[in-house]
Amino acid sequence: MTRHIIPLNDTTLHGSFSRDHAPVLTVESGDTVEFSTLDGDWLLNLEPGPPVAHGDEWPGRRPALDSGHALSGPVYVEGARPGSVLAVEINEIRPAGWGWSRAGGRDARHDQLLHVDEGGEYYLGWSLDSENRIATSHEGHRVAIRPFMGVMGVAPAEFGIHSTHPPRATGGNIDCKELVAGSTVYLPVAVDGALFSVGDGHAAQGDGEVGSTAIECHMESVVLTLTVVTDFRLGTPRARTRKEWLTFGFARCLDEATYMALRDMTDLVQQLYGFERKEALNLCSQTVDLRITQIVNGVLGVHAALPHSAIQPKVAVDPGDWWSRVPTTREAAERPG
Repeated sequence: MTRHIIPLNDTTLHGSFSRDHAPVLTVESGDTVEFSTLDGDWLLNLEPGPPVAHGDEWPGRRPALDSGHALSGPVYVEGARPGSVLAVEINEIRPAGWGWSRAGGRDARHDQLLHVDEGGEYYLGWSLDSENRIATSHEGHRVAIRPFMGVMGVAPAEFGIHSTHPPRATGGNIDCKELVAGSTVYLPVAVDGALFSVGDGHAAQGDGEVGSTAIECHMESVVLTLTVVTDFRLGTPRARTRKEWLTFGFARCLDEATYMALRDMTDLVQQLYGFERKEALNLCSQTVDLRITQIVNGVLGVHAALPHSAIQPKVAVDPGDWWSRVPTTREAAERPG
């Protein structure tokens, strides 16, 4: 298959999702595309301060179209049609040499509940050592890096300009830390060609993105293979990592997001193993973990995780024989000491 390169320039950058955005590249299903991306806030640098703060922005940013994260694309994928699925295989993610994070200082409910709303924002600048997978802040903090893309999505079916901030059925700002190299994300296609975009690079983040940012960073290289899948349908994104399946729920409250993720995980277990629905949910209760993806995007995220080896193949069992060999509590109590 062909490998394409999308350079970083005014033509390939945009800050919204729309079915009306002209594609910057058309590819065949199965082609690989190498992107370069800015950080989500379109920054060229940080102000070293003190205090550290946002620096200069990309000069070509357009107020009307680019109010959201800096995204690269969109890419038109031949054969993608509404009702199909776009499989996005994440081959490589390589951060640039610097990033930033911030917390507190906003008149927002999130900061008020955590008692960090007063005073200014607390920034950290980070140097990123991809070879040793370590980030070091300008104050000497050190954390492991595990880079992933916060935003991967296709255009919604509805006309108009759509914000990049909330995650939605067609992907977008999912902010799931598990979507590292070696993973594949499956996105429901809503428009011809899918119109795939990617951005919002994160060098490190915990589940929840609890401070309101990850280590936000540019990405020198994001290598993705885009393949159209037509043998199953999806209503929301799914992902397959090296160790587990993930299903997602997005909603204004965590309750609703949780049940969305769990409904789709129950669907997935039925599809993988041929179980009846109640049977699938019973097995989910023994094997599936629920995790908070993020709490900071307005629309909150939950993902359900099923390890690949958690459910073993069923074996042939004679029910009568099985019950005869399983002791009851009464029988166990009556056994001599």
